[in-house]
Amino acid sequence: MKNTIAERIADFLKRFPPFDLLKKVQLLEIAKQVSIKYLDKGQVIYNQNDALHEHFYMIHKGAVSLSKTIDNTSEVIDKFDEGDIFGLRPLFAQENYAITSITEEECILYSIPIAVFKPIAEKNKNIGKYLLESFASNTENPFSKEHQLRFFSDTEVVINQPDNLYELQPVRYIKKVVTAKPKSKIKTIAKLMSSKNISSIIIIEDDYPIGIVTDKDLRNKVATGIHTIGESVTNIMNSPVLCYPKNLTIAQAQITMMKHKIGHLCITEDGTPNSKLVGLVSDHDITLMKGSNPSVLMKAIKRSNTTKDLKRIREKITVLLKGYIMQNIPLTHTSKIIFELNDATIKRVIERCIEKMKEEPPVSFAWMSLGSQGRKEQLLQTDQDNAIVFENVPEEELEQVRAYFLKLAKKVNKRLNTIGFEFCNADMMAKNPKWCLSLNEWKAQFSSWTTNTGNDEILLASILFDFDISYGNAALTNELSEHVLSITKDNSLFLSKLGISALRSASPLGFFRQFLVESDGKHKDFFDLKKRALMPLIDAGRLLALTYQIKNINNTAERFEKLAELFPVNKELYLACSYAFKALLKFRTKHGLINNDNGRFIELEIMTKEEKMKLKRCFKTIASLQEFIKVRFNLNTLM
Repeated sequence: MKNTIAERIADFLKRFPPFDLLKKVQLLEIAKQVSIKYLDKGQVIYNQNDALHEHFYMIHKGAVSLSKTIDNTSEVIDKFDEGDIFGLRPLFAQENYAITSITEEECILYSIPIAVFKPIAEKNKNIGKYLLESFASNTENPFSKEHQLRFFSDTEVVINQPDNLYELQPVRYIKKVVTAKPKSKIKTIAKLMSSKNISSIIIIEDDYPIGIVTDKDLRNKVATGIHTIGESVTNIMNSPVLCYPKNLTIAQAQITMMKHKIGHLCITEDGTPNSKLVGLVSDHDITLMKGSNPSVLMKAIKRSNTTKDLKRIREKITVLLKGYIMQNIPLTHTSKIIFELNDATIKRVIERCIEKMKEEPPVSFAWMSLGSQGRKEQLLQTDQDNAIVFENVPEEELEQVRAYFLKLAKKVNKRLNTIGFEFCNADMMAKNPKWCLSLNEWKAQFSSWTTNTGNDEILLASILFDFDISYGNAALTNELSEHVLSITKDNSLFLSKLGISALRSASPLGFFRQFLVESDGKHKDFFDLKKRALMPLIDAGRLLALTYQIKNINNTAERFEKLAELFPVNKELYLACSYAFKALLKFRTKHGLINNDNGRFIELEIMTKEEKMKLKRCFKTIASLQEFIKVRFNLNTLM
């Protein structure tokens, strides 16, 4: 007789991690031992310092808060809801409970015996002990050193891949292969190749490949008079052919072609000539695949002579990005490569536009990339934010010089838009006279923002203080960077206002750990990942970098890593912020590639429970950082 209660419990368990990694028979084995607890609101499940239970818990319905008492003050550190598990970490660590768990409302809990669960979990290679601990962890900092490689392992684990990652990919082959029979005449073969506009044809017998004829064979063996067009194709075909199975890698294909001095390989069902032909791969196909290799793309960018060329290359950069994300290459590595390719694209556009101006720039200048590209964080194609700084000139020459650079900027902005970097809706682009200034004008502008500071000035400073040179004279941008540090040093009023701005986005979680979504507009009920998760980290990183006068680091994750190095007392928090930022940026990139957009707005319905749990851990770090900012800059009295 079936145990219907156990089956219903198993069906519920398999919806959530880590149980979704277990087999049905294992789930049933666990479910049969589960006891069900019905608790009223306000009931204690276990208290801080209590001895361990023999069970951990999963919430079937309701919500549970976890709190910790320090110096006689109890503080809620987390809230769990349906599908969450808690009380597991202490059982693995064999430590008394470090927190108190209390029901926030009426609850139905599944009480799961550790004695049943632990042996099954430890035998499952897909469920690492520390991964389990991370999913159920009650730690206040899931991104601490001991957890960082466990919780977001796909983000931070270094994979020792060679530089040419494409070589390890399976080769893409032509599935619709044009074939002919051995009795075919050379004339028939030549006509078929001409009509199909192909350079080779496979000769098959009983669906097995026995030979290949290429356009080279027609030139060398027929056009020279050695053979006539009326002869059988077997007289000029190359035989036997080399065959491989479907999982052939690009590296294997390249080595084989080089070794045997051939340009084609046949793909058959079992990898031998004695099975059905299923595909064909040529050295030309491999060359096209190689186009997504970063070094090849960089060379192509430098050699490009048209905007159309750069647009095609930019599309291949997106393919490369998708490959890196799919292969779980560390985001630090991915960001640096995509930044360099984007930067080289911008530089090439500027070079070509200067050539089209038909006159050299009147004075030295620098093209500054702002925002995400300025921070080396632009992975997906978003809008362009840029500006120009040019060498100081006499007052009477200023407008004439500016006119040249505005004309240049208009050309550059237009071509960047064609490539795929959309125009900025706020017109934060170099073609706008507001953002095409001399060095002294920029200095005066920056000084004004830090002395007469309102909301508009804070917003502009937040955008324009993160800049990176993409083309031109680095001495100009270096001097501008030094000026930013000098006018913000010990400028407590400006830094406080910058701090208040950094806290303008509330915690991404609302009541009972629910995501705060947009309440109206085009993206109603969507979660704004940029505004509610990434920007609080970006703004806080900038604020702290200016406060501690950190030079030449604009990247958010790198800023927090530098802060961790400089201030060991807050090392764990700063590293947590770095890890959280990279995880969130990778999450945005993944969803942007899936939805073919900038990944900013996330539809909660398509997110898995595991994704939501990981994001909530990141949000917990954001909340800790915001509390730190309030205390560090004494903002409680100003908000």
